[in-house]
Amino acid sequence: MEILCISLLSLFVTQFLKLFLNRPFYIKRIISTGGMPSSHAAFVSTLSTKIALKYGFYSDAFAAVAVFSSIIIYDAGGLRRNVGQQASILKKIINYFSLVEKEEFRGAVANDLKELVGHTPFEVFVGVLLGIAIALLSEFCRN
Repeated sequence: MEILCISLLSLFVTQFLKLFLNRPFYIKRIISTGGMPSSHAAFVSTLSTKIALKYGFYSDAFAAVAVFSSIIIYDAGGLRRNVGQQASILKKIINYFSLVEKEEFRGAVANDLKELVGHTPFEVFVGVLLGIAIALLSEFCRN
């Protein structure tokens, strides 16, 4: 249970940091995706590190978590980032061609498309480092 608690703490700390590391200050960022640093990467990095420290790097548990973590990290920095870029392009197309008849709805449709969905490679890298650091810090404080 300790591993899950520390991993969740890592997630919350990372989401909280987003309030101050991203501009402009936006309180809803604490529950949103995207931005600096990647809380997905931090969460699974903490989880993987804690599993490795407890069961060993050659354990089946670490192997399973490492695969899971790799998929999550790839998704955060690759697939979801591409979705955000596509949303940005769609917004421009909707606004340019006025695909919705009424003016007040055109902006609403374009604004509903979320651009900040994924992460840059640097945001993912910082999330991974933060996750590892939190896991190691928890081990240091425990001993």
